[in-house]
Amino acid sequence: MKQKDWFTDWFNTPYYHILYKDRNDEDAQLFMKNITSFLKIPTNNHILDLPCGKGRHAVFLNSLGYKVTGGDLAENSIKKAKILENENLKFKVHDMRQPLNKQYDAVFNLFTSFGYFEEDKEDILILQNIKNGLKKGGYFVFDFLNANFVKANLIAKETKIVENITFKITREITNGFIIKNISFFADGKNHNYTEKVKYLDLKKMKAYLEKVGFNITFMFGDYNLNNFDIKKSNRLILVAK
Repeated sequence: MKQKDWFTDWFNTPYYHILYKDRNDEDAQLFMKNITSFLKIPTNNHILDLPCGKGRHAVFLNSLGYKVTGGDLAENSIKKAKILENENLKFKVHDMRQPLNKQYDAVFNLFTSFGYFEEDKEDILILQNIKNGLKKGGYFVFDFLNANFVKANLIAKETKIVENITFKITREITNGFIIKNISFFADGKNHNYTEKVKYLDLKKMKAYLEKVGFNITFMFGDYNLNNFDIKKSNRLILVAK
């Protein structure tokens, strides 16, 4: 039997949303404002947010005047996001490994939502799907962690208490993956989940993008769109066409 992907289970649990409930919306909104105005994306454009989680980026992009579609594999997240739908904001369950059935003016892949898969070919397939889903001249905005920075500043052990749940977190870099183990006791039982993201530095990401025929047009190191610095930047943000 094929083992289930780690994110299929974890992203669908209520605990995932509890642990990350304090994710900084201000950062997300600042980045959306900065990148759309920097790229001069006209407000009548249609943007795909993939994967979109519960829709925090998509909702804000929509408030800026864009038509937005959000796609995500986690059915629970889409169920919550659908409550926020309007005429120009739609959400659907979508696996990034499946082709897109229409073309968009821009595709945004935000907040380290890539590199989940064992095989390079699956990551490359996702990029190919995104490229095929872009209109001519459309932008692909890719927002990932800066792997070099993560490696240099890795917090191996951490405890977080959120809503009376004690989350014990360990982190390591092994076999080309940044691995985060999360264990906690809740609702009468012990839980254990693993987040696994491929160690994708700039060199590897460039190779991926080139393989599918993307050209990198801009590169930034944070949500204020400062230049990328391999040692100091906490994000690796690439814009490709």
